[in-house]
Amino acid sequence: MKILVTGAGGYIGSVLVPMLLNKGHQVVALDRFFFGEDKLPPEGQGLLVKKDDIRFVGKTIFEGVDAVVDLAALSNDPSGELDPVKTYSINHLGRLRIAVVARSMGVKRYILPSSCSIYGFKDEVVNETSGINPLTVYAKANYLAEEDILNLADDSFCVVILRQATVYGFSPRMRFDLAINGMVKGFFTGGKIPILKDGTQWRPFIHVKDTSKAIISVLESNAKLVNKQLFNMGSNEQNYQVFDLARRVADAINIPFEYEWYGLPDLRSYRVDFSKIKNTVGFSPDYNAEKGAEEVWKALKEGKLNPDDPMSITVQWYKKILSEGAMV
Repeated sequence: MKILVTGAGGYIGSVLVPMLLNKGHQVVALDRFFFGEDKLPPEGQGLLVKKDDIRFVGKTIFEGVDAVVDLAALSNDPSGELDPVKTYSINHLGRLRIAVVARSMGVKRYILPSSCSIYGFKDEVVNETSGINPLTVYAKANYLAEEDILNLADDSFCVVILRQATVYGFSPRMRFDLAINGMVKGFFTGGKIPILKDGTQWRPFIHVKDTSKAIISVLESNAKLVNKQLFNMGSNEQNYQVFDLARRVADAINIPFEYEWYGLPDLRSYRVDFSKIKNTVGFSPDYNAEKGAEEVWKALKEGKLNPDDPMSITVQWYKKILSEGAMV
């Protein structure tokens, strides 16, 4: 299968692309590479790298493509708030454009990795039929993209929406602005885990390799099983309250549980049911929070990760490149 991956140089893309290549797929990797072009394998042997913008890239990039995984986005709440107009133009309209052009060029399958953050705040456990409550620009743009792109689906254009849990784990394009990764970094650099107030909020989690595994499972599934479907992507066992999660991380890396609070109380809290993706495509994760924390801790201790890498905090890196004149 020939697969176009947008946002291929990002946190998930730089893990997904090698996994697709290892399974024998051809990959066209599209990105603006604000975080560098060294996060992907060298071109050749099934990989073509294209530096371009999803809002403007020409339709020829879709020639011969069988499927699209549309990861390109401003990738978290703080980044989305920097310039809401730009966030909607990329995360909603840019991805809608990719889906529309892909359909017109005869691409058979389109996957939109969205986010469980669209649930916002919910007391009950939510599933794919539950109401949504997006509280941020990032979450609202994701939901608009879901709605518009799902309407493009028909018997010849398979559309699948994947609402991802909060991702964690080692990636060539590392992020320490994600909860588990940031907790491990906090222990490594200061001996304390930073916890966003007040710690009672619920979040679902998924390892970056597991989210990539789930994407591949959907790509390779019978289109009749997954077309026009929305799946929460994660596992029921990895719904954690943040304070309890911090304890788990401390235990996993064998560090005394010392912590410090930061930020204002988090208004987002949601527990998610992931039964549908397990029952439909047989997805189950290989990692849990403890295993992921151990992986990041080991990479830090071995010098494979730089805790002070300025690119590892997404919003700070965007502010830097914008101050230097980059056009996002």
